[in-house]
Amino acid sequence: MRIDSHQHFIDYRAEDYPWIGEQQSVLIQRFLPSDLKPLLQSVAFDGAIAVQARQTLKETEWLLLLADQHDLIKGVVGWIDLCSPDVRQQLETYSKHPKLRGVRHVIHDEPDDDFMLREPFIRGLKLLGEYGLTYDLLIFEKHLPNAVKLVEQLPEQPFVVDHLAKPRIREGSITEWSRNIKALAAKQNVYCKLSGMVTEADITEWNPGQFTTYLDVVFEAFGPDRLMIGSDWPVCLLSRDYQSVMNIVIQYVDQLSPENREKVLGGNCARFYGVE
Repeated sequence: MRIDSHQHFIDYRAEDYPWIGEQQSVLIQRFLPSDLKPLLQSVAFDGAIAVQARQTLKETEWLLLLADQHDLIKGVVGWIDLCSPDVRQQLETYSKHPKLRGVRHVIHDEPDDDFMLREPFIRGLKLLGEYGLTYDLLIFEKHLPNAVKLVEQLPEQPFVVDHLAKPRIREGSITEWSRNIKALAAKQNVYCKLSGMVTEADITEWNPGQFTTYLDVVFEAFGPDRLMIGSDWPVCLLSRDYQSVMNIVIQYVDQLSPENREKVLGGNCARFYGVE
């Protein structure tokens, strides 16, 4: 099974998506499973993991409803208020759905760079294991040292880093990111998504070769057992079409053995998220 480990659905209303502005006007519309299906077929993929794009319980409910209606959604990474006094009640409610496989918070938009180390947040994270849920780390490169501190406190919790922790590809910056992503990769409970690179590059000028050095680093750090391909569709459309974005990783892994190639293109994602 080949799985796109990271994509979003959008039913645009300005009040629901404050992160979509004039510069992201291509996203001011609806992006639904019926739109994703032919794109998956274009690269011979079987399904995808739907990841939250709004920090509301309503978003989690909507994604789970879509998952009930569309088999191509193999799992949902929803939003739960991990800092809430009612976090356990929320987890009890939503974890009953078999396709809720993980939780995410948009950490990189928090004004406090130490948000992920706050006691209420960590307290909520510590409950995820009881419900068999993973956690997606959405961070900037600057947050990597704190991410290391965080995962050290939860060695049994499965984490996955979204978008390679957003290295500054546009600037060609790699040294500090490389050192810190390797430190995080040393924690065996951490995986990494090969996604989101095109929007960290010059969105109009990039070529696939620009990403090779960054991919080389994470393949050395995580190995082929803890990496998974992801499109970040429809956000990737700010730069290029779905197939062009997916082909960055599909073509890179041609150099791997067939077994390791299939791990990156779906096997690791299925194992991480518990997709049968």
